[in-house]
Amino acid sequence: MDPEELRQRFALLTTAHLTDGCVRAGVPVRCAPAGTHAVVPGSRIAGRVTPARHVGSVDVFLEAYETANPGDVLVVDNRGRLDESCVGDLAVLEAEAAGLSGVVIWGLHRDTGDIKKIGLPVFSLGSIPTGPLSVSARPDGALESAVVGEWTVTRADLVFGDEDGVLFVPADRADEVLDRAEAIRDVERLQAERIRAGESLREQVRFADFLAERATSPSLTFREHLRSVGGAIEE
Repeated sequence: MDPEELRQRFALLTTAHLTDGCVRAGVPVRCAPAGTHAVVPGSRIAGRVTPARHVGSVDVFLEAYETANPGDVLVVDNRGRLDESCVGDLAVLEAEAAGLSGVVIWGLHRDTGDIKKIGLPVFSLGSIPTGPLSVSARPDGALESAVVGEWTVTRADLVFGDEDGVLFVPADRADEVLDRAEAIRDVERLQAERIRAGESLREQVRFADFLAERATSPSLTFREHLRSVGGAIEE
């Protein structure tokens, strides 16, 4: 998918919509660990993953930029370390100059003030003043994959981020996930409008009917009821 088209479609969605779209499409929901947030609140990212495994030196990022495509997002694996930062202002500034659309870090950043001035979206677990504490040998495949929490991501993945967090989606399933997310958004938007107009969600989904039916059929689930009335707010 073209990077600009991807950004335009995500601009009208949230990561919450996309996670629901993954569930509907049978795609594993792969979120970065809770606590992964944007340095600048309100930042959003959408792009193809450019992975990099950090072992103490910035050269792995510079090499990643050499092969990145415009609009890609640098995804940094620093093993979730909370005792050092692995990305600072120069790495972010160079990412911007290389045409990347953002940075996601499984670990910490520093130079927060300068990163805010640069304006490129950066997501991380937080900040700490200290930089890398040691340099190790580069592992095999350092530019082929990155681990973020329990997930391994590659250039075959897309990454999305907003105020709720960060989500990874296989690029070859993105159209389907986006289609389903857009359908979910439209249903929820209509339901919200009806609530504001005075029709409660309980009324919309005929919740009293569900309670009555469940009283005689205890195995009936709310999701089964929703399917029968066409009010699929869960699935």
